[in-house]
Amino acid sequence: MLLKIYDILYRTFGSQRWWPVTSKNKQFEVVIGAILTQNTSWKNVEKAISNLRKEKLIDADKIRKTNVRKLAKLIKPSGYFNQKARRLKIAAEFFLKNKNPNREELLQVKGIGPETADSILLYAYNKPFFVVDLYTKRIMSRIGLCRADAGYDEIQEMFHRLSRDARMFNEYHALLVELAKQHCMKKPECRGCPVYKQCKRFI
Repeated sequence: MLLKIYDILYRTFGSQRWWPVTSKNKQFEVVIGAILTQNTSWKNVEKAISNLRKEKLIDADKIRKTNVRKLAKLIKPSGYFNQKARRLKIAAEFFLKNKNPNREELLQVKGIGPETADSILLYAYNKPFFVVDLYTKRIMSRIGLCRADAGYDEIQEMFHRLSRDARMFNEYHALLVELAKQHCMKKPECRGCPVYKQCKRFI
């Protein structure tokens, strides 16, 4: 069923070309985005990253050296900006010392939980860790492939049993985000949904 859903979404929406980056320092821009997107929308993150780009701060060493108040002001559109500014500086220190971190190392960094760690591993380092976000959990539970109260690891393992292909995980996660934006919102818009027939809400 997971593979069938992937095929339907890919035929419907096409390649999503995620993670969207605009600087030459792709890896660290993904790190910044993964931290800033916590508890906010991507549109707000884009505004914050644009501010950092204008100040030429898409760089771990420059983030490390930047005053935390200045950093907080620049990333204000992303919300929780004082907290996130401190977390960016902690992350900058970590990535300057760790060029190819593993999941366990990332989870030891303050402010980096499973979803953020897996986003960094998948999108910045092309490692096969499926990202389980609110959208993934909502869609999978509505379709009936997991319980509504299923934990992160349980849902991730479902995808890992399907494949360990980073490229597929990248595309699949992005397609689920697109489905959530267009149809599978908190209050679903089921008309025209490409996986309507697979959804347990209507079977």
